[in-house]
Amino acid sequence: MAGKHVSHLETASDDDLDRLLSIVVDVENLFICVHREEDPDTKQVYSYLFRRLRKCILQVTPPTVEVPLGTPPFERPSIFKGVTNFVFHKFNRLQQKVRLSDDERPCKMFLHCLNHWRLETPSARRAHTTPEESSAYKVNYTRWLCFSYVPQLCDSLPHHETTAIFGRTFLRAVFHTLRKQLLDKFRAEKDKMPPEKKLLLLNHFPRFLSMLEEEVYSNSSPIWDADYRPQLPPHLHAQASERASGGSTAARGEFERLSVPPGEGQYTTVNLTPAATRRARLEESRGEKREGDEICENSSNSSSSSSSSGTSTSISSSSKRMKLDSEDLGEETVAEVVATITDPRKMIGPEVLFSENAARDEAAKLEERKGNIEFHVIGNSLTQKVSKQTMLWLIGLQNVFSHQLPRMPKDYITRLVFDPKHRTLALIKDNRPIGGICFRMFATQGFTEIVFCAVTSNEQVKGYGTHMMNHLKDYHVKNNVLHFLTFADEFAIGYFKKQGFSKDIKLARAVYQGYIKDYEGATLMGCELNPNIVYTEFTAVIRRQKEIIKKLIERKQSEIRKVHPGLTCFRDGVREIPVESIPGIRDAGWKGPPPAKPVRSPSQEQQEAEYLTSMLKTLLCNVKSHTAAWPFQVPVDPNEVPDYYDHIKYPMDLKTMTERLKANYYVNARLFNADMLRIFKNCRFYNHPETEYYKCANNLEKYYINKMRELGLLENK
Repeated sequence: MAGKHVSHLETASDDDLDRLLSIVVDVENLFICVHREEDPDTKQVYSYLFRRLRKCILQVTPPTVEVPLGTPPFERPSIFKGVTNFVFHKFNRLQQKVRLSDDERPCKMFLHCLNHWRLETPSARRAHTTPEESSAYKVNYTRWLCFSYVPQLCDSLPHHETTAIFGRTFLRAVFHTLRKQLLDKFRAEKDKMPPEKKLLLLNHFPRFLSMLEEEVYSNSSPIWDADYRPQLPPHLHAQASERASGGSTAARGEFERLSVPPGEGQYTTVNLTPAATRRARLEESRGEKREGDEICENSSNSSSSSSSSGTSTSISSSSKRMKLDSEDLGEETVAEVVATITDPRKMIGPEVLFSENAARDEAAKLEERKGNIEFHVIGNSLTQKVSKQTMLWLIGLQNVFSHQLPRMPKDYITRLVFDPKHRTLALIKDNRPIGGICFRMFATQGFTEIVFCAVTSNEQVKGYGTHMMNHLKDYHVKNNVLHFLTFADEFAIGYFKKQGFSKDIKLARAVYQGYIKDYEGATLMGCELNPNIVYTEFTAVIRRQKEIIKKLIERKQSEIRKVHPGLTCFRDGVREIPVESIPGIRDAGWKGPPPAKPVRSPSQEQQEAEYLTSMLKTLLCNVKSHTAAWPFQVPVDPNEVPDYYDHIKYPMDLKTMTERLKANYYVNARLFNADMLRIFKNCRFYNHPETEYYKCANNLEKYYINKMRELGLLENK
């Protein structure tokens, strides 16, 4: 009998069944929302959407929101278009090149916050607005719930960004409330901000909002004109005229498409940093951490973004400003290429939508952007009050680690997870932890020990592990701790290798010895972080760089494209010809091999080898007779130091070097120098900086380098 209820689905495809299951999940979520919601207006919308989705399941039809409220976009130009027009209108009149970076960041922050802010309910606004304003706001609030907010919770409903479907009327209704809540939040958190962020949020951002407010409420502002086009800066007028007179095929308004690209996810400018200022921009970017993402949480939901008293820190993803090195290319050339690869009307084909080599964390990043998952750094505290939410998450993480790491004693896991000196990066989905990385940071030593790392079994193979580790890397770069260490068992080595870990530890043993916990049967692995990389955006940046290079190559090929007649010399019996004789090959960018070194006679080579051996022999004798050379004369005795060869994979000593010199092993000075420096490196790696061995290595190395320079075997630096 039960089968008759689903007989109409026997011929349905797998995609249709997956879509129906997704709607069923959304119906369950809305059912919970209806019973938890207390506001009558919001509850009414939830109830309508609940009934609508349930009807779609019965009729096996795609879900749509059929309400007498119109279809998006509801107003033109959109808020996104108006705000980007505002940036050009206010800041593009300067007599300099297009560079809006100082005002681009507040613009991005404002748009991002508006897209993720929880709006005030109509009932809460009735007390301080007129009946006409309340009625208009209720209509827009219902639209916002149906097309922007609820679709973030229900994947089956089409989602639209708030800034893309609403316009000036909506912005006027919410601007004052949004501005007040944002600035109040900034002032409340100013003591926790670094100086750069404090300057941006408390100085630049309020100024930006004040200037934007004038344009929002002004009836004569040009930024809300549907036909508004930003004017070219004076220095580009001549170039634009030149291209037009030269028969260029660029369409009219191409500069506008470059500077204000269409689409919801694009912003005002793409920064093209000249080579002269690239280093300064790079230094600026190191302290820049997606301010728009960190402050976009609604004050009504602040408990989910950070725990009380600073025991929980929210981490979110956002896009990093792209920086291009244009040392050998004009700014306009690179700008046109960037505009092309970001314009969906020009980038067509299956590779745009379906990447064959998608990054492991791509799906996880998409879920985070939709709000399905969150990342928080949380921990216990003995001196500050810990919120109930943080404590529940810690308990959930303890359960995740216990189930996924059965070899670890449960009491041991509990002790470390709740230890105030340890922190855990929690992966939260549906307000419960599904994975995490427990770690302890040794800031004075410059490294962090990763203690536990796990994702619950039914959420694995989704890219969560990679994205979680990338968030942890960004968190440590921000705190200037650039080394990870962990003991990985046989099942975890593969995962850590994919995350950039290696058995080749870059830290000296004396730095971490006695600090980290040793596990029997596990392998010590380490990872060195690059402070110039934003790891959560690394794969996207690499993909964008590849696209830019590909387009630049295509442009170069189109410029030099010329069809040459085929080679006919082979018909005449010629077996081979020099590559450089092929017509057009040099125009295509081919460069011949470097000129060969002059051929030396065997007698000359013999003389040079004897001269080098003589110099190296003298140098080695001087080093061996130095007062600081006594620890390095012979190989380390394993009976005296049993664990030495467990840590030193490539040992070296002066006796071995003497034997190699006699055997004519050192055919050049580089080999000799590599062996000698290995002696000093091994010593410093194994011994503590305060030991006599460590000091001898430093003194002897200094003496050796000076001698090498005196003999002309080492370049002066």
